[in-house]
Amino acid sequence: MRITRFSDIGLRVLIYLAGTGQRQGLATVGEISRQFDIPINHLVKVVARMAHAGWIQAVRGRNGGLSLASDAKTLRIGAVLRELEGDAELVDCAGMDCALSNDCMLRGALAAGLRAFYQAMDRYTLADLVKGSVGEQIIVMHRRFAQEALQT
Repeated sequence: MRITRFSDIGLRVLIYLAGTGQRQGLATVGEISRQFDIPINHLVKVVARMAHAGWIQAVRGRNGGLSLASDAKTLRIGAVLRELEGDAELVDCAGMDCALSNDCMLRGALAAGLRAFYQAMDRYTLADLVKGSVGEQIIVMHRRFAQEALQT
């Protein structure tokens, strides 16, 4: 299984916002775009979806930016991926004219694997992903970006 680029970007945004925290100030779409080399138009779509889900808060305007609106200690990665990935099956057996469809076990096996994946991801919270050196690295990245912005 492979997650989509959309979900990958979403997880990176959440990790970055959880790592910067409220005390570091708001992060901007431009900042996150530069930090992770993500095209702004892709990032805006992901941010809008996550704001709609209530995970982040987006403040418009000159002093605006993004902040985490959910508690990183309770936001489960499995829940995030379910929302961003959707609940589509890994194969679309109904859309195919397959000679094996009456006796095939593949669909059930893949569904069980997908459930196991989400259950494994549910064991992790956003806070788990920003513990230790990852969180420290994000703070350094955010501060460096803020300093560079002041100099230009």
